[in-house]
Amino acid sequence: MNSSRVATASAFILISAMPSFGSEFTVLKEEIKTARQALVHLALYREKRSPEQFKLVKDTADLVSEHLRKISPPAKKAVEFKELKETWAAFKKTREEELVPAIQRNDRARYEKIGAGIQKDRLERMYALIDIIEK
Repeated sequence: MNSSRVATASAFILISAMPSFGSEFTVLKEEIKTARQALVHLALYREKRSPEQFKLVKDTADLVSEHLRKISPPAKKAVEFKELKETWAAFKKTREEELVPAIQRNDRARYEKIGAGIQKDRLERMYALIDIIEK
């Protein structure tokens, strides 16, 4: 495994094993950032695309999904939490069904359009929702 993949995998493991110093939602936001970074790395570094990197992209997204399944909405934030879960589900589905296949085909125009469009909007919305839920 090259040093870049080792660093990415190490970061994933560290974040996964970190004690929760903030709220569940602060941890969730960090997990979303880690999942995004794994995908960005896959898109940017064509020469480093490997089965391990594709697995890391899937595993980091699955970690977010699992975390969302385990946490409960705070009092009076059920609507925002429901929207967060729905937005994540759409974000993840687009990753798996459109972005990753476009990266595999090296269809840069396609994955950049999706990443800079609807996925960027969804990502920003998820971060905003987490901020609302944490208040």
